[in-house]
Amino acid sequence: MRIDTLALDNPFVLAPLAGYSDLAFRLLCREMGAGFCCSEMISSHGLVRGQKKTLELLATVPEERPVAFQLFGSDPGVMGDAAAHPALRAGDILDINMGCPVRKVVRKGAGAALMKDMQRAEKIIRAVRQNTSLPVTIKIRSGWHKECETAVDFALMAQEAGAAAVTVHARSWAQGFAGRADWRIIARVKETAVIPVIGNGDILCYQDGQQMMAETGCDGVMIGRGALGNPWVFRESGRPSTLEGRMPVVLRHLELARLFVPPARLLFYLKNHITRYTGGLPGASGIRQEIARSASVDSILQAVLTARDDLQPE
Repeated sequence: MRIDTLALDNPFVLAPLAGYSDLAFRLLCREMGAGFCCSEMISSHGLVRGQKKTLELLATVPEERPVAFQLFGSDPGVMGDAAAHPALRAGDILDINMGCPVRKVVRKGAGAALMKDMQRAEKIIRAVRQNTSLPVTIKIRSGWHKECETAVDFALMAQEAGAAAVTVHARSWAQGFAGRADWRIIARVKETAVIPVIGNGDILCYQDGQQMMAETGCDGVMIGRGALGNPWVFRESGRPSTLEGRMPVVLRHLELARLFVPPARLLFYLKNHITRYTGGLPGASGIRQEIARSASVDSILQAVLTARDDLQPE
């Protein structure tokens, strides 16, 4: 897949996940084969104001490139100013979130609310394009609700405004993350748009992504929740069926977390991520409980190593 002049070696990419798409996890997914990874949503207002927590979301290292930074906001002027921020030059793609269903985002006219205001959305895309040399992409949903699917028209507008690619989450705002994603809307966007179309929704394994590309003709696949505890989703071989087989990646994630996650957040961070690696394993509930009781990073590691040894065949 190509986005503008950027050539990707894998059309499977990591979605922006609030609270999860930090540098450590993005690096891990890149090492596991993701074509690129997208940052958590970055507030345009926070970036323009130089807020410390916002700037921390832009942490990156050369090893994770290509990387996409995702902006959100509803004011074309502020979005344009944010796009010009020097910190964004460390990235390779500048994505605009026009699909977040979270009410506190939508109430401010950002995220999926922009799918009800195509005129404002177009102004935002043009303002961002005018203030960055990076390829600008957008992430949208099928529409506001099932009876108002606007993804095709929205994608055509974005293409005309200068967007280099569009990601389509095949659910409406009204659906949130519930119900089944309707991949047919991705196919309709792909049939109409000239720019690359990336599909998103209900990808839990590599084979799901292949099926989406075959059914819709999309150029790439963006994986969100399906990558949590399963960065093998970017590889055809898939997630190992044993904890022993998963251990190298678990240990690598722990190593990256020690390097890039602030110490004050590290324990909670690891509990949140490491428990997800136990999915589908015998005794997973017990392992998760042991991790949850852990009072230190070392005790989390010991809990996982003990569980691995206990699950070894005799």
